[in-house]
Amino acid sequence: MRTSVLLLLSFCFLFLLDSNCAKAGQLTVLDGNGKPLQYAVVELTDEPAESTVKAVAVMDQINKQFVPFILTIQKGQLVNFPNSDDIRHHVYSFSVVKPFELKLYAGMPNQPLKFENAGVVVLGCNIHDSMVGYIYIADDKQVLVSDADGVVTLPDSAKQVTVWHPYQDIGIDSRQTVQIVSTTAPISVTIKTTYPAPRNTFGERFGQHE
Repeated sequence: MRTSVLLLLSFCFLFLLDSNCAKAGQLTVLDGNGKPLQYAVVELTDEPAESTVKAVAVMDQINKQFVPFILTIQKGQLVNFPNSDDIRHHVYSFSVVKPFELKLYAGMPNQPLKFENAGVVVLGCNIHDSMVGYIYIADDKQVLVSDADGVVTLPDSAKQVTVWHPYQDIGIDSRQTVQIVSTTAPISVTIKTTYPAPRNTFGERFGQHE
């Protein structure tokens, strides 16, 4: 009986060891100073999006901020822009991928907007210039966003990814390509960044248009 128990425990140990080896790997995104970089978007170029059903995404406005700071969607997806503040906002983008304007409004716009093309859309508010947000539109591929520790968890099948960050030095529309040799070993990627200076409009500083 004792021998059987020992064999069973040994088997369980080997199984757990093998399971740990087979777990998806971690990719850590760092800035030029070696610090974790939050909000890095990692697109799995060999992995199709998990669902073909594209629900309406939401880019909210809360406390004069776009929420989430970075919204990841798929090409062809609809996005709503509710204004949850008790003041009006004027949302716009000059990005080539999707230039648009939602003039001064409160509450929910009449219709969501469709984002037909893959790429990056930079959002602003014409009244509160410190409001900046981003929509990353994937080309029907899986996307992950790094946490406060700069970490994303890759599936075992990951072979190649691209990494993007809103503050990267290489330009807003560029990507850094990374080949994944193995997901069983830690992987790190460094992106050189430049953090933008705080932005304030005359109207925001003096409480106008509220």
